[in-house]
Amino acid sequence: MSKSSTKVAVVGTGGSISVVARHSLELFEYIESGRIVEVDELLKMFPESSSEFDVIPVRFRTINSRDMTSGDWLELNRKISDVVKADPLISGIVITHGTMVLEETAYFLHLAAKIDVPIVLVGAQRPPSGLSNDAGLNLVSAIRVAASPAARGLGVLVVMNDEIQSAREVSKTSNYLLQTFRTADFGILGYADPDGAVTIYRKPSRRHAPDTEFDTSSLTSLPRVEIVYSHANADGFIIDSLVRSGTKGIVVAGLPPGRPTASQRSALVAASQEGVLVVQSSRAGSGRVIASAQDARDGLIAADTLNPQKARVLSMLALTVTTDRHAIQRMFDEY
Repeated sequence: MSKSSTKVAVVGTGGSISVVARHSLELFEYIESGRIVEVDELLKMFPESSSEFDVIPVRFRTINSRDMTSGDWLELNRKISDVVKADPLISGIVITHGTMVLEETAYFLHLAAKIDVPIVLVGAQRPPSGLSNDAGLNLVSAIRVAASPAARGLGVLVVMNDEIQSAREVSKTSNYLLQTFRTADFGILGYADPDGAVTIYRKPSRRHAPDTEFDTSSLTSLPRVEIVYSHANADGFIIDSLVRSGTKGIVVAGLPPGRPTASQRSALVAASQEGVLVVQSSRAGSGRVIASAQDARDGLIAADTLNPQKARVLSMLALTVTTDRHAIQRMFDEY
């Protein structure tokens, strides 16, 4: 196979895709007992990852993704921007990442990144040392997608299990299955085929990086936004506590089709009146959340199809721009 001169930078953040466990059947508690390797070590474990393109490893983190913070997001965004600025010949960025919060990191970059090359996040459900692992082929597929002209202009992508998905829409839906990342309402964007082809069938229509209004280049933190879960008999206790603690925004994982209980709603309206951003999402995992006329009058924001964790990401970024409810609802309608 001839090697292309196309350059792809692979930025390592850790996660299951970078763990060397004690033995091949350690497929459960491997992060606790294994070793998270640096990205250059990972690439050496799978020499096929560098056989087609000029692959440049970039060290960033070696952590479990459950420990990823909004501060890490800000630094990661700056890191990938610096990498591309330092070498304008780089055609794409791949970010290796743990699957626990991969979709949140991906959506943050989908909104905040300012580089005009494909950004692809990739993880693994089984560590590279595990029997029948998915790490190697996922990594190769992600590099192929990042290098492909077909991936340009699509925003941030997630590539796993031979599928290409949009950062805005994709979610982890199973704890251990390889086909865990799914887009419930809209389906995949395309395929990273075993023969190396990258095939796109649809393009995202919502606004995305790099053409967004969010500039995080000078930020060291993001506003505090928390998620409150709705369930039978839920009251306003947690909401009231969050307001007292100075939380800037609250996203509600509402009862389908995206409604809190009556007690929660009373507390949320009071929170909104005190200046706290309130966003109504749904715990259902599919379908739009639509604001009622009364919700709009009370200043409550509808999350559209964003799940609670992604509504939280957009809320944090929106609050860096404005606190105006009409402007923030417009963001949820556009992004």
